[in-house]
Parts: sequence; structure tokens; C-alpha cells
Amino acid sequence: MTEKKIRVLVAKPGLDGHDRGAKVVARALRDAGMEVIYTGLRQTPEMIAEAALQEDVDVVGLSILSGAHMALTPRLLELLKNNGQSNVKVFVGGIIPDEDLVRLKEMGVSGVYGPGASTEDIIRDVKTSVTG
Repeated sequence: MTEKKIRVLVAKPGLDGHDRGAKVVARALRDAGMEVIYTGLRQTPEMIAEAALQEDVDVVGLSILSGAHMALTPRLLELLKNNGQSNVKVFVGGIIPDEDLVRLKEMGVSGVYGPGASTEDIIRDVKTSVTG
């Protein structure tokens, strides 16, 4: 019997138009054997939560360079919970000030990554968060 592939939704919420990092991470996760869905630019938390529900994902990865992570991430977590998807792991990457790292983790974010983060670390953390 084959092992179920981890399904990951990579999303770019907000008005930020730079998606190179999101695409690098999406490709690395795909190359590591995961199924990856990339939503594209300028997604709202509502659009991301709906895509996560429709695609039946295990993980949502947000790429936020605009500084809006403390508004967008809690809203997404709330929407996932309202959809009965509290089990979906959320990871955030981008420009995240140190003082927000702890707050994001307290909200339930599984991992936070800044510029230059190792794709190997992200892959390992995603796998660990889903498989235990």
C-alpha cells in the first residue's frame, strides 16, 4: 500500500506581489514528494481557506512580505477552525519581526521562516508536523 502524499497549499495573501520565495518553497516541497497547490498572488484569507477546504490539504504555507502577517494569519486560522479544519498545519514565511515569532506560534502557527531559510528545514518541519 502506498503512503498518502502530504497535500500543501502555498498562498500569497495580501497585496504583496513578490512570489519568488513562495515558488521556490513550492518546488522544493513538490520535489520532496508532496502534492503542492499554488494559489497565486493577492489572495484573501477567505480565498485561501476555501481553497484549503476544496483541496483537502494537510498544510497551508503563507508567504507574506508585506508586514501584514499579524492581520492575515489570525484571520486564516479562524476561518480554518470555522471550516472544521483545525487539524490543518499553517506555516508562515517572509519578513517576520522577531517579536512576532512567539505570538504567531502561540496562535497555532507550526513554523515561521525568514529570508534565507533552508528548504531542507521547511521540508522536514512540514513532514514532522503532519506525520508526527
